[in-house]
Amino acid sequence: MVAGFLFIFWWSSVVSRCETGRERRRTTEKKTMSLKTVDATVSEFEEVFERFQSENSQNQLKFLLFLANKDPSTSLTWCPDCNVAEPVIYQKLEASQNDVALLRGYVGDKPTWRNPSHPWRVDPRFKLTGIPTLIRWENEAIIGRLEDYEAHVGNKIDALLASN
Repeated sequence: MVAGFLFIFWWSSVVSRCETGRERRRTTEKKTMSLKTVDATVSEFEEVFERFQSENSQNQLKFLLFLANKDPSTSLTWCPDCNVAEPVIYQKLEASQNDVALLRGYVGDKPTWRNPSHPWRVDPRFKLTGIPTLIRWENEAIIGRLEDYEAHVGNKIDALLASN
């Protein structure tokens, strides 16, 4: 009886080690890529943006995400579309087969953003009309963008990730 118990204990240990080994191999075979995020407000954007552009990593995709400011007490923004889009965007960028750099630009509070002369509304590089806006940035130019309600659509984000 004791011998039978010891055999079962030994056998479960062997199976457990084999399962763990298989799991470990599966985990190491799948290459995970990184998502690096940098935040900037309107006042500090130019300096942060220059550093963001100068970081030149091979195979690194660069994105700009313009969002409403977050309420520190709730971690939500005043913009409902931003609250819907943000988690979907992060999920898609984190699942990318490439390393991704994301610069998040916070547009300010609602009255600041609504001002027609907001710096990012009039900046010829961005010409923002709504938030959230997700921009694929390459060689100092926009190669794709998603605005407002379309920024949370998964297949559109996938297409933006794949665009060249």
